[in-house]
Amino acid sequence: MPRPLVSRSAGALEGTIVVPGDKSISHRALMLGSLAVGESEITGLLEGEDVLRTAEAMRALGAHVRRESPGQWRVAGCGTGGLAEPDNVLDMGNSGTAARLLIGLLATHPFVSTLTGDASLRRRPMRRVTDPLSMFGARFVCREGGRLPITIEGTDEALPVNYRLPVASAQVKSAVLLAGLNAPGVTTVREPRATRDHTERMLTHFGVLVAVFRDGAETVIEVTGEVEMTARDVRVPGDISSAAFPLVAAAIRPGSAVTVRNVGLNPLRAGILETLRDMGAAIRIDNVRTEAGEPVGDVSIDATELRGVDVPPERVPAMIDEFPILAVAAACAAGTTRMTGLAELRVKESDRLSAMAEGLSACGVALEEGQDSLTIHGTGHPPQGGAMIAVDLDHRIAMSFLVLGGATGDPVAVDDAAPIDTSFPGFADLMNGLGLRIADVITP
Repeated sequence: MPRPLVSRSAGALEGTIVVPGDKSISHRALMLGSLAVGESEITGLLEGEDVLRTAEAMRALGAHVRRESPGQWRVAGCGTGGLAEPDNVLDMGNSGTAARLLIGLLATHPFVSTLTGDASLRRRPMRRVTDPLSMFGARFVCREGGRLPITIEGTDEALPVNYRLPVASAQVKSAVLLAGLNAPGVTTVREPRATRDHTERMLTHFGVLVAVFRDGAETVIEVTGEVEMTARDVRVPGDISSAAFPLVAAAIRPGSAVTVRNVGLNPLRAGILETLRDMGAAIRIDNVRTEAGEPVGDVSIDATELRGVDVPPERVPAMIDEFPILAVAAACAAGTTRMTGLAELRVKESDRLSAMAEGLSACGVALEEGQDSLTIHGTGHPPQGGAMIAVDLDHRIAMSFLVLGGATGDPVAVDDAAPIDTSFPGFADLMNGLGLRIADVITP
């Protein structure tokens, strides 16, 4: 049932918080733990709807997955190639990451399985993963345009693959690497630009032989298949994509000072921090360490006057999920911010490029939307606001506009905040604890 929320202008934000666990790492910890021999303990697992769908899918495929306490889970795996045919259709809800990675795993298991999802996920293209996975010998039946529901006929005669990504995509790369786990020999992925490498890091953590090197302009990743994985404990860091919301909320409210502890700082995910620094944000990182192969630290930000910037297109893969909240920062900055190379935003949970352009325009922001670009003309002050935003089942659109409403002259409302629970359960309460004013919309 839709849950509309409204955000009103707030004073300075202040506090130290911890955001939910990294969604990308949480999915992978459950999947790889399910393929390992032994029992893995996962601490800090994101318990949002997307990750809970992955947990349920791995149970249906034969792994023993149990929750012991909030954020504390144990997974007893089946061994490489040991997943079992599920009795029912696997419903992945709203999660494109879970669907694409799981299609990769299932492509080299010799049984038939079917995946579906909610209305948003059923609109998202899957051919980008099924095309390379067909090279292993798997077969797929899906709706027009390669969309869910999809039936996977996994192969029992998998061959290793050498695949060059046509465009940078961590999900496609990961799907191919995961399929390669159950194929003999070495599976190779070549990517034109380096994308988030959580899969490579976690495969190494679980004992898989992974080689990563440069070949000219390309990054090459090689995974040796049919290697027995050993259970490992995983401590999931806070999601930098979730941390971006309180950080930007503080950046656009004068006098604010916020610290987010235990944030994942993977350099292929931290583009939002680089861009905010370019805009003049006062960011400090303390207590840096490594946990389960991932760099982690505490990120602090003090409000300063932001300025418009040109975001380098080569930085896009390192912050693809943060462009909605970056657009909010740009709307409050002085000068023009230009973002290019954003075609991927059109095939996320919603068409995020159009959603941000339409919502910001409704709030009084001057901008131009291109096919793969967004140019925002900031005035150095928050826009007027006063709009009701249609989020189209997209959690990041909902959170971005609730952050904006904390700075605008008039309130900003979203028509449905329910999707926020897919990645950031407790978002409104946590933000209100910092000083934001998010509340239910009162309807007659």
